[in-house]
Amino acid sequence: MVSDDSCSDSPQDEIPNFFSPEVAGCPHATYRRMIDEIPVLRMSGTNVPVISRYEDVMFCLRNPAIFSSDMAEQMSLGTDRPMIPQQIDPPAQTRYRKILDPRFSRKRMIEFEPALRASANQLLDSFSGDNGCDFSQQYAVPLPCQAFLHLFGLPVSDLSLLIELKDGIIRPQVQAKNPLDETEVGAIRASTGKRIYAYFEDLIKDSKKSSRDDLMGYLLNVELDGEKLSHNEILDISFLFILAGLDTVTATISCCIAYLAANSNHREKIAQSPETLEAAIEELLRWETPVAVIPRLVKQDIEIADIPIKKDEMVMLLLGAANIDPAEFEGADEVRFDRSRNRHIAFGAGAHRCLGSHLARMELRVGLEEWHRRIPNYRIRDAEVPVYSPGIRDIQFLPLVWS
Repeated sequence: MVSDDSCSDSPQDEIPNFFSPEVAGCPHATYRRMIDEIPVLRMSGTNVPVISRYEDVMFCLRNPAIFSSDMAEQMSLGTDRPMIPQQIDPPAQTRYRKILDPRFSRKRMIEFEPALRASANQLLDSFSGDNGCDFSQQYAVPLPCQAFLHLFGLPVSDLSLLIELKDGIIRPQVQAKNPLDETEVGAIRASTGKRIYAYFEDLIKDSKKSSRDDLMGYLLNVELDGEKLSHNEILDISFLFILAGLDTVTATISCCIAYLAANSNHREKIAQSPETLEAAIEELLRWETPVAVIPRLVKQDIEIADIPIKKDEMVMLLLGAANIDPAEFEGADEVRFDRSRNRHIAFGAGAHRCLGSHLARMELRVGLEEWHRRIPNYRIRDAEVPVYSPGIRDIQFLPLVWS
């Protein structure tokens, strides 16, 4: 039984589908049953193995030669080639990380903090005097997106276009006339992918005409093994960034605020003791785990938890479940902002650990600091229940009210 006061367990004969919106909203009971009862669960209808225990998930993440991220052919996201560095494995992946990691270091991300803090307050100025807002659309979406614009040196006027392009890849069902029509959904992804490539083609062309100190300027001039990146390499890096930079932090900050709005004791702790915020963010990353599941392609026959998995099978690594595994976390079913040892894997682990984790942490800290400084007492509007999307646990509509 999970003890968090915003969720409750109910007896069920079968473990429910964790990809359903109902489970995505409060997945912890399902996660715990998977850990305890079926640590490798083959999904009904697809037979895809879902791995849930912390130890097993960590093994998969730390062994990319067995559990590969090279899945561009198996998972079509509107790309012509694998996204760099996410969809390639070491040693090729390691070469790209060597030139990208310094650009996303903790020290460098701090340099963006003043601009992001100003953006947060501009957004808050637009609605803080009201009695409420749609947190998702008025704060959680635009704030990380403005950080992305600043990173690439892009104009604010491009924001709505970039969000449309990102959604066309990650949530094409929203744009489809028939969300269940896989052909239509695939066509939306394909056409959106072409538009993303075209957008960055134009940006590369414009960037070559001027000296720029933004990320695109860096990609155009940095050398990999003594040679500059090719045109396609820059496109494939940029394609990944538009998805990662515009979606995952939005989902994370929405999940954090939704939890705090429903749990006043934890909300008050942050509002009254801002110095606890960084530890609170780490605990909320563990508990909420917005990027709940990631895929891998198995490169050889193997057994996990005594369950055979065959070469060329796709598997799902359930990060959200691993993050509440009692074998790793003491009091795993409780949200503890004073947790002393928190080796959560909300950002993954191993060679493919999230490149933008320092940026994400800075965005979360600044966004939540400024929000609680100006709007410390808030709750979800009466009779409203946030609806979470599965996979990436985004909240499309999060109505908050305050006095």
